[in-house]
Amino acid sequence: MKDSKFPHNKIAEHIQKIPKSGIREFFELVIGCDDVISLGVGEPDFVTPWTIRESAIYSLESGHTSYTSNQGLLSLRRAICNYVNNSFGVAYVPETECLVTVGVSEALDLAMRALVNPGDEVIYSEPCYVSYGAEIQMVHGVPVVIENTAETEFSLDIERLKAEITSKTKILMLNFPCNPTGATLDLEQLEEISRIAVEHDLIVFTDEIYSELSYVKRLPTVASFPGMRERTVFLHGFSKAFAMTRFRIGYACGPAEIIAAMNKIHQYTILCAPIMAQEAAEEALKNGAEPMEKMRREYQQRRNFMVDGFNKIGLKCIKPKGAFYLFPSIKNTGLSSRDFAKRLLEEQKVAVVPGTAFGKCGEGYIRCCYAASFEELAEALKRIELFVENLKK
Repeated sequence: MKDSKFPHNKIAEHIQKIPKSGIREFFELVIGCDDVISLGVGEPDFVTPWTIRESAIYSLESGHTSYTSNQGLLSLRRAICNYVNNSFGVAYVPETECLVTVGVSEALDLAMRALVNPGDEVIYSEPCYVSYGAEIQMVHGVPVVIENTAETEFSLDIERLKAEITSKTKILMLNFPCNPTGATLDLEQLEEISRIAVEHDLIVFTDEIYSELSYVKRLPTVASFPGMRERTVFLHGFSKAFAMTRFRIGYACGPAEIIAAMNKIHQYTILCAPIMAQEAAEEALKNGAEPMEKMRREYQQRRNFMVDGFNKIGLKCIKPKGAFYLFPSIKNTGLSSRDFAKRLLEEQKVAVVPGTAFGKCGEGYIRCCYAASFEELAEALKRIELFVENLKK
């Protein structure tokens, strides 16, 4: 087959300007490599709890193979709203204020398309999940980046947030605990963010996908603070806390007008999330608390082990307060993040993600996912230590 001669200039200009995912681009290098220990993919290594799997199987065997409501099964939406109220302290109406999506990534995309006009400014902080900046550009918004630093343990700098707000600012995007740093917010920061949002009439997107995987006292969502329910889009899903990545079920809760606008896009593009996965999600909310807590405790032990290991090697690593990632500094090696990650893969067969995949301020860091067995993590640390020692020779 001959190479395509499709002219490059026919691709939409705003899409041409968006870089490839720094994670996926790098991990093309991993394909075909033997004996690689991967600390790269942000995915639980636990198998989805058996009752959830059985629920999906039963759904299929029962012949539940039809479409659902565009918004999702009402029974699932009721379960979601009950869960959000009990766990996060804010009540939503299942019929009008909840939308089931294909992963939280779709929920974020729908929220962006429903609310951002060309030229609207969207503030978010980096290092962050790779999709945020790209999503803003795809809807012709203007990304406004706040660079978080190790000095504040990668938490949001409130003073810098205030300085970035202009008359064009429409949305503030939050994700705590954060991918890739595991940073989180405290009660005082949430209260201040709420005051700022109300004062400047901002809409807030809060991505809570890692909230259950918190190793400090879990705080209520920003949506529960005074004046915030009517201006917040609460984004969540089942992938991380319930180990359901391949089920692809997420959801959004928020004001009825916003959910209706999101659903309008959803019904013309996706139609609805798969019914088998929706019914499995219902089971997760009914009986998933115990296995979720077991996974969280296991992650916490792995976190402690890996943080100690990196610091002993000499790669300074802040202890994250949530999620299942570390963001150790590799600045003292003299290598760029990309060169460090590439050489570590080539020379010691350990896969990590360059910090620059999560923003320019990620230079000098790597992201390591500790959703792997203790045996794999211990071996990875040995190989990384050997790699660092060899750099000194």
